[in-house]
Amino acid sequence: MKFLVINGPNLNLLGEREPDVYGDDSLQSINDELLGTMKSMGLDISFFQSNSEGGIIDRLHSARLKYDGVILNAGAYTHYSYAIRDAIAAIKIPVVEVHLSNVNSRDEFRKNSVIAPVCAGTIAGFGKHVYLLAANALIYMLGDNQ
Repeated sequence: MKFLVINGPNLNLLGEREPDVYGDDSLQSINDELLGTMKSMGLDISFFQSNSEGGIIDRLHSARLKYDGVILNAGAYTHYSYAIRDAIAAIKIPVVEVHLSNVNSRDEFRKNSVIAPVCAGTIAGFGKHVYLLAANALIYMLGDNQ
């Protein structure tokens, strides 16, 4: 199985940005840890980060031809990007929405996800572990479909 992890705006600043909310790990260290775990499971995983909505949409479009599933932390785009929502709906491979923090315990606007209705599921609030939890969810889902 091949998975793509997409991280949206400001996630390139993990480890520096609000560590009390997002933790001390950098995005690179999270990616490295996930890569090692997935390789040991015999799985292939790639990573992409963009602060640009268009970049995320383009990568979602291309993912449909190369990957079995996507793990998406859309950052603030989660709450208002109907363009990303439509891209997820269009690609026909499962996308799991993830958030490092528990979005439901934070600002009111963070409780609304416009992408959730077209995602296979949402995992939030477990820090960097949301990525591995999402990968395991995809493995489970795709295994049921084979």
